[in-house]
Amino acid sequence: MLGTSEEALCARYDLAMLDLDGVVYISGDAVPGAASHLAAAREAGMRLAFITNNAARSPGRVAAHLRELGVAAEVEDVVTSAQAAGRLLLERFGAGARVGCLGSDGLEEALRAAGLEPVGVDEDEVAAIATGYGPDVRWGAIMRAAVRIRDGVPWVASNADHTIPTAFGVAPGHGVQVAMLRDFTGVEPVVAGKPERPLLDETIRRVGGERPLMVGDRLDTDIEGARRIGLDSLLVLTGVTGLAELVAAPEEVRPTYVAPDLAALLQPQPAPELVAGEHRLGGWRGSVQAGRLLVAGDGRPEDWWRVAAATSWQHLDDVGEPVDLSDVTAPAEG
Repeated sequence: MLGTSEEALCARYDLAMLDLDGVVYISGDAVPGAASHLAAAREAGMRLAFITNNAARSPGRVAAHLRELGVAAEVEDVVTSAQAAGRLLLERFGAGARVGCLGSDGLEEALRAAGLEPVGVDEDEVAAIATGYGPDVRWGAIMRAAVRIRDGVPWVASNADHTIPTAFGVAPGHGVQVAMLRDFTGVEPVVAGKPERPLLDETIRRVGGERPLMVGDRLDTDIEGARRIGLDSLLVLTGVTGLAELVAAPEEVRPTYVAPDLAALLQPQPAPELVAGEHRLGGWRGSVQAGRLLVAGDGRPEDWWRVAAATSWQHLDDVGEPVDLSDVTAPAEG
């Protein structure tokens, strides 16, 4: 179910690959305690890489934003799905290849940095089309790219996220455009971002590390992406995943570790033990009765979450249905 680490994660792993929104910041504002936790992990010798599926912002802009939030970050510490897309295109078509760019300045900059020549999607003799999130992309350009993809030009999408957080609420992400292009063309793109492996591979290649740990708040991108390539992962509960999503997680999106926030990088990660039909850890006891999750006892909030996860996942695997949560209140909510 859950993994166990008797030493702090920053000692067990030499690289933390950190998703951004929901992990380090939320809609641009720092997650409380994130800067100090990350500074302590780095001081202990852990490398930090900040990775994002958002292809619109350049690594320089992302690093500057992190520094504004008190998080030490250089351009070299940031890896984007646009950079991963550039690597895919470079490996397939070679330096100097003309690539039709349908996205924002961040995508164009990444393609150029990779040694490619980004051009408009209506330019002649393009080797491929690269697409990424761009709020100012014009419909005419989308139409032109769609026709070229349908007619056989190879297509690389930076990511396929259906939503993106904005100051005015959750809005359609690049995945909505990808779905539209896929429906029109009948072509499945090569996707560079999470949960596909190119972005994670590019991060390790750029930042280094022999024992990487993926840290994220989303089961379907961060955690699934780590599991696909055999990496351990830490799910933090400062973003989009809450108790309902956690207890219903199938095996392929379950994290190695679960914790309330990034303080987990500085702590051991014990897993519950199954004793007399109950999952027990740190004063908490978890069981399922008549399909309902029960967590009794007292202890640290992080241990409550681990007991709830292990108990619920065993029930899900045994009966095929998520537990009823009507009798529990998570520590962060109560």
